[in-house]
Amino acid sequence: MPEQLNTRVEDCYQQAESFFKRTFKRPVVSLKLRGQKAGVAHLHENLLRFNPQLYRENTEDFLKQTVAHEVAHLIAHQLFGDRIQPHGEEWQLIMRGVYELPPNRCHTYDVKRRSVTRYIYKCPCADSDFPFSAQRHSLVRQGRRYLCRRCRSTLVFSGEMRVE
Repeated sequence: MPEQLNTRVEDCYQQAESFFKRTFKRPVVSLKLRGQKAGVAHLHENLLRFNPQLYRENTEDFLKQTVAHEVAHLIAHQLFGDRIQPHGEEWQLIMRGVYELPPNRCHTYDVKRRSVTRYIYKCPCADSDFPFSAQRHSLVRQGRRYLCRRCRSTLVFSGEMRVE
């Protein structure tokens, strides 16, 4: 676990404790998050998960904004309970009042998407091009049939594949 990340989480908790004049239970912090999300707060498990790739690529903003964003979710949950909106006024109060940060719902980090192979299926209709996922292509090979919505003909694999 990067030390800066743990330090920032602790700093956020100390700021909240100073602001609200009470203690808060510390969360388990994990770097086991992949995909497009920078961080996730699991309220009932008191767990914070962060995306190590996005952390490495955006360290400064990640430490400042993303960590505070996720900690604010846990603090709001401990203060106000289950019946609040994830990015509602209670969470926004913490972002603005405690951390003096804008209550941005989403990050703007550049996320690299993995490439995906599409299997091209066709029917007798003009300009018919149906890109199937690997999973759907596999189902066809196992005997499943898909029909064109216009002509109701069975879609047939053209032999073409495209990487997106």
